[in-house]
Amino acid sequence: MKRQFRLFAVVAALVVSVPAFSQLHFGLKAGMNVTKVSLDKTTVTDAKNRCGWFAGPMAEFTLPIVGVGMDAAILYENKSIELESNGVTETEHLSYINIPLNFKYSIGIGSVAGVFVTTGPQFSFNIGDKDIFSDISLQNVSGSAQNIGRKFELKKSEFSWNVGAGLKVLKHLQLGYNYNIAIGKTAEISPDLNTVVGVGTDAVKGKLKNNTHQISIAYVF
Repeated sequence: MKRQFRLFAVVAALVVSVPAFSQLHFGLKAGMNVTKVSLDKTTVTDAKNRCGWFAGPMAEFTLPIVGVGMDAAILYENKSIELESNGVTETEHLSYINIPLNFKYSIGIGSVAGVFVTTGPQFSFNIGDKDIFSDISLQNVSGSAQNIGRKFELKKSEFSWNVGAGLKVLKHLQLGYNYNIAIGKTAEISPDLNTVVGVGTDAVKGKLKNNTHQISIAYVF
């Protein structure tokens, strides 16, 4: 957690230190996401991709070096994730505030269009429920299913990395695709084993991670 905030502080300091003669623009960004959930082998469940959305203000600046710059945003994101186990399906909606800080390289195609590539860190803060998937059962060592209660605990904050590309049209409109790669776990199962009969520790402990595909549209003023 401390390392994430140190990195955030370093990147923010770089943004502040940008020369005043660089081009700075503000805008709005919105789009849809598809969350891809992965579970480690200790949890006997199936994960399915689900759609969500995000929206918020953004800022973009370009350094004097042609095509080189950064963009940043403060986005509210709603993610949906679905798990299925032993005939029970449960969907959860996760709420986050995301702060992506991306390095950006743009190439113009004529006077009305251009393409860009981006990469950089993202800091996410959970503002929704802490515990999820109350109805999902896990399979114990003997093969029987037991419900472990609300023990799938989300992290308060996450660190991830973005890789993306897109198209600029008429200098103001931007259409983009981004793949957000989770660094570390998103949630962890850590049940009270006194409430789970006949189950080995490794059989019920597990980790959940979600990577996200994002398609966005932005208007820069």
